[in-house]
Amino acid sequence: MGVNWKVLAAGAALTAPLVAILATGFGKNPQLESNALEGRKAPVFTMTVLGEDGETVDLASLRGKPVVLNFWSTWCQPCKIEHPHLVQAAKVYEPQGVVFYGVLFSDEPANAARFLEREGHAFPVLYDPAQRVAIDYGVSGVPETFFISPDGQIVEKVSGPVSFDKIRATLGPML
Repeated sequence: MGVNWKVLAAGAALTAPLVAILATGFGKNPQLESNALEGRKAPVFTMTVLGEDGETVDLASLRGKPVVLNFWSTWCQPCKIEHPHLVQAAKVYEPQGVVFYGVLFSDEPANAARFLEREGHAFPVLYDPAQRVAIDYGVSGVPETFFISPDGQIVEKVSGPVSFDKIRATLGPML
């Protein structure tokens, strides 16, 4: 039985452009991408706190305090890696006036509740069901963490898992 050259050529013709498209995205480190929001006012929002019977958080009401805003999901492996760092940082810095919030990204509240019960938590998680806040912040994937100064400016955005050392280094000048 011989090689069916027509099928092989058709498969190559379909596969080659797909491989080329995918290859253009590889090699880009999201941590090196700039964030156009750094140095600008943080987009304001009002979101519901998970598990708090309709309690909401309004970013404008937090003026005067540094804010750490972390977009995450339970299906995100790097989010699981950074979670203990965020919990540790919240325990250290909340007594100093820093406010921490997680924002559930493209996930179900029940999944988040199970994850937080199992892994522990030290700060509220907000729910953005239509991803409007994520869009306003230019979130392209999780985890992404935004450091917002007391005057409401985005000081820095970290794409990828954030470490306790990075949190400490970024919050230090704001305190």
